[in-house]
Amino acid sequence: MKPSVSRIKLIVAKALEEDLGQGDITTESLIPPNLQGKASILMKSRGVLAGIYVAELTFAQVDSSLRFERLVQDGMEVEPGDRVAMVTGKAASILKAERVALNFLQHLSGVATETAKYVSAVSGTEAKILDTRKTTPGLRLFEKYAVKIGGGQNHRQNLAEQVLIKDNHLEALRAEGMTLGDVVRKARENTPLTISIEVEVETVNEAKEATAAGADIILLDNMSVAEMKRAVKAAKGYSLTEASGGIALNNVRAVAKTGVDFISIGALTHSVTALDISLEIEFG
Repeated sequence: MKPSVSRIKLIVAKALEEDLGQGDITTESLIPPNLQGKASILMKSRGVLAGIYVAELTFAQVDSSLRFERLVQDGMEVEPGDRVAMVTGKAASILKAERVALNFLQHLSGVATETAKYVSAVSGTEAKILDTRKTTPGLRLFEKYAVKIGGGQNHRQNLAEQVLIKDNHLEALRAEGMTLGDVVRKARENTPLTISIEVEVETVNEAKEATAAGADIILLDNMSVAEMKRAVKAAKGYSLTEASGGIALNNVRAVAKTGVDFISIGALTHSVTALDISLEIEFG
């Protein structure tokens, strides 16, 4: 489930290049190169931790001599005041890595925390919480990892993993005289059997048409709860169902109780609030 070390290092390197590529003029002009430091990474808000290993590799890429001690593992619930890691070594190196490491840790913990809220909200139902491709450019691998840490599941990692026929695909092919059912059948004819076919629908009748055409998953887009119930009933035993659009914490349980198999939520990644995490360092 955790991204490979090589992939993490590549993403971290790009972030460090952005922040440290031309040096740290403040640290370099003020901090003695041999001054030692001992830093604590502290929680200032409540949530689910994610990204501690990313933070560790960030410090290591700045200075491999730094010692990073994880005190809390990804997936654990944390409270304000909790110390989640210690970093010891050259103070200048700690200061240079601090911001990038915390940026990753705060953001990914925010994703995991928000995901956990949705997972908790649908507890006791059959619905699974999914992320989407509405991710921060360059950070999809990390953000989808954080969703899984929060108890959610990943939808497509990329466009090659699954056929997902959305409204713009349908409009383009309807202009060619094809029906929704025709589009689904065309996708099946041109796609390996190992790849699932999902189609976005906006009405119960479209859900029925997509099911009859052999779609594996029916994406119920911006439907009311009443419409979802009817669509789920029509697809039951033939196609899986996924709800999407207009879903928030205040209505996700009602959506889950319609019987849908999946609920996809872009807000898990595209507008999440980062957890407040700080680094406090002692010198000497």
